[in-house]
Parts: sequence; structure tokens; C-alpha cells
Amino acid sequence: MEQTTRIPLIGEKAPSFTAETTQGMVNFPEDYAGKWVVFFSHPADFTPVCTTEFMTFASMQPEFEKLNCKLLGLSIDSTYSHIAWLRTIKEKICYKDMKGLEVDFPVISDLTMEVSRAFGMLQPGASNTQAVRAVFIMDPEAVVRAILFYPMSNGRNMDEVLRLLKAMQLSDQHKVATPANWQPGDDVIVPPPGSCGSAKERTASPGEGTTVLDWFMTLKKCPK
Repeated sequence: MEQTTRIPLIGEKAPSFTAETTQGMVNFPEDYAGKWVVFFSHPADFTPVCTTEFMTFASMQPEFEKLNCKLLGLSIDSTYSHIAWLRTIKEKICYKDMKGLEVDFPVISDLTMEVSRAFGMLQPGASNTQAVRAVFIMDPEAVVRAILFYPMSNGRNMDEVLRLLKAMQLSDQHKVATPANWQPGDDVIVPPPGSCGSAKERTASPGEGTTVLDWFMTLKKCPK
């Protein structure tokens, strides 16, 4: 019988697990308490698209670390395969001026597929034995905050993952929203007023540094 598991949804606690990785055993979420986590799966080791993704993530790891965020990878391969692949990346692969990269974030060996199933990373329409390119961003409370899925044929945009992380952290800290194509430093959106009286006040007295396009749509400078 085909095993299926519901994908954990935004706002839910992420499934807990213990897994073998290239950096030893990992217990999630205990080992990541108080940290944001970008947890991503890839179809297989020694594949070209995955190689470019891992090199890009590794090159950007310091930027994620500055945001109190840890990277965690997964595929349905053995730890030995992971190690051999990551050594090959460091010793032989040069891509877009990236060379000699050490991938030192943990990569889960999910031979039993238990973790992949728990996160809905196995999708029968794509493959029964390879995880699709999934990305789960979890906050310091291990709550799922964002989910991205890509097909096996197309690599992810790591700049978008980083941009989204920055946007969510800004929203949490300052209780604002971010508009389409927002980049750090761009104007942000003030939550709409919740009553007729506050809507009238919003348009009559916008406040310093705000731009009122209409009662429901107000922009202000990005908080520092």
C-alpha cells in the first residue's frame, strides 16, 4: 500500500525527528531551539542541479547565520554517498567562481524515507524514491512559516529563500507586511485599520513617514 503523509502546513509545528547526518546525529527541533531553520530536500547526490544548489547554499551560509538561521539538507542517500559527493564538490567542482567550497551544514541520510514522508517531500507523481526540491522555513519555535516546492528539473532561487527569511523576521519584529517584490530597505505595508473610525483617522492624519494610498493601503519607510 502506498504510504502518504499530509504536508505540515504553515502555522503548524514541524514534525520532530532524529536522523543521521554528515555532521552526526540530529534531533529536531531540540538541536535547533531558538534558531530559524531552512530545511531543504534534494533528489539525489552526484546530480548537477543539486550540486549547484548545495554550492550556492554553502556560499551563502554566513548570510543565513547572521540571521540566526541554520541550514539543514536531506536526500534519500547514505551518509557515505553524501560525504563522497561533498568531498567531490570541494575538490573538483568550480561553478560561477565558487571553488573549494566546504559544505559543513548537516545533510540528512534518509534511507528509510521517514523524514521525507513526514514533510511530504516524496511525491509519487515525480518519484517514489527521490525527494522533490522542497524548502521548509521554521521559526525559533519550530513552527512552519513558509513552504516552497520546486520540480526536480529546476534549481531553487536561494536569494529568494534569504529574502523571504528577512521579510518574515522584519514582519515579526515590527508588525508590518511586505509588498510584492519587496527587497530589504524598501517601503513596508502598515496593517489596515480595523474600524471605520480608525480608517477615517488614517486618511485624515497619515503620520510622519507614511504614504496613504487609500484607507486600507498605507506604506511607510522600512524600519531599521
